[in-house]
Amino acid sequence: MAETGLTLDGVVIRRDGRRLVDISDHVAPGEVLTVMGPSGSGKSTLLSYVIGTLASGFAAQGRVRLNGQDITDLAPEARHVGILFQDELLFPHLSVGDNLAFGLRATVRGRAERARRTAAALEDIGLGGYGDRDPDTLSGGQKARVALMRMLLSGPKALLLDEPFSRLDTERRDKIRDLVFAQARAKGLPVLLVTHDHADAEAAGGRVHLLD
Repeated sequence: MAETGLTLDGVVIRRDGRRLVDISDHVAPGEVLTVMGPSGSGKSTLLSYVIGTLASGFAAQGRVRLNGQDITDLAPEARHVGILFQDELLFPHLSVGDNLAFGLRATVRGRAERARRTAAALEDIGLGGYGDRDPDTLSGGQKARVALMRMLLSGPKALLLDEPFSRLDTERRDKIRDLVFAQARAKGLPVLLVTHDHADAEAAGGRVHLLD
């Protein structure tokens, strides 16, 4: 039986001969592995390698496996890995509902079914009835919730977090962080979190890997 979860097998990333990342670990479904380090230590570089967007200036070795499948050489869109960034990256020319619908897989067919899915998703994040709103009218916390749900609607098998809570105030940060981790546990997603904030690591509750 294939091992479920996200496996980093001997992943080493260098730039100009300097080793930035050296990690071997396994993240089980619903578990969070936190990678901590200062700016420039290679945290986001590791995520780029996992998702398949590592810049050509880096040299990397090691394998990435997801639910037993080696995804190291797959195109980014074929890896089924979701990622959240510091910025919500909502499309300003689309309504909140249309932003969510953008995340739906092509296999979800029919305008009525897609509308039903997005309406249910808004209810799940406490934004029922917000489908016709302009994203610019939302608060920072509301935008973060929409960005999270849009990513989840794409059906990822793993979740990467690139300091997505860092621009929120303390109250919003705690709520969004709890929501993200709760959704990941409920959906059985292995989570790889990179951060420089110890509060994020404590809230994640899993192992911590330190980068120099």
